[in-house]
Amino acid sequence: MVFLHGLFGQGKNWTGIAKQLAERHRVLLVDLPHHGRSPWPERFDFAEVAAQVVATLPDDEPVTLVGHSLGGKVAMVLALLHPERVARLVVADISPVDYEASREFPGYIEAMRDLDLTQVERRADAERLLEPAVPDPVVRSFLLQNLRRDAAAPAGWSWQVNLEVLDRDLPVISSWPADELAAVAPYDGPVLWLAGGRSDYVRPAYDAAMDRWFPRNRKVTLKDTGHWLHSERPELFLEVLKRFLGD
Repeated sequence: MVFLHGLFGQGKNWTGIAKQLAERHRVLLVDLPHHGRSPWPERFDFAEVAAQVVATLPDDEPVTLVGHSLGGKVAMVLALLHPERVARLVVADISPVDYEASREFPGYIEAMRDLDLTQVERRADAERLLEPAVPDPVVRSFLLQNLRRDAAAPAGWSWQVNLEVLDRDLPVISSWPADELAAVAPYDGPVLWLAGGRSDYVRPAYDAAMDRWFPRNRKVTLKDTGHWLHSERPELFLEVLKRFLGD
């Protein structure tokens, strides 16, 4: 099983879920390009990111690929371009459609870029400085997972996420590469399509696009759950995932 995180995330965000599955499955947590410990290419391109993820996959058998948000889009592109590498696909609270680039993410990028790291002696200082721009403590804590001590940086801290490229290429990240995939056949493997009941990333209007690319999809909505459904309701997420896996 291979897990792909969302924008501003890291592979370790899936640790809790992965531990629950590790007894029956080999588990791989991936840092997507521009995130965590992975390289920072010059641009964000879905096909290139998918190819870089493929390079981390085991060669001996196809995988169950699980992706949330941005990771879900990468997972879908990977399954379409490299179907022989994916036995089953789980897409968590994202759809194969274009989204408006002016959602909440530009504000998060601006807040992180504007944070004066020279004023940060300990992580609590960063928390305090980021609070006016990001008042939600859950989101703020999530973003600050990307801040690490860095002796080579002038301020002694640096961001693990490539803010410059993600900011510039946010319209690409928010889109779905339909033109590049126009000649690609639909993915015919089983697909679990999870939606947060309080999230608007999966809507009935998007069903046609999902059916076009992934005809064997089964949509399951997790009630009373927002966009970060696997961290908001991990027990329910895990239960639905295990049923899909046949565990």
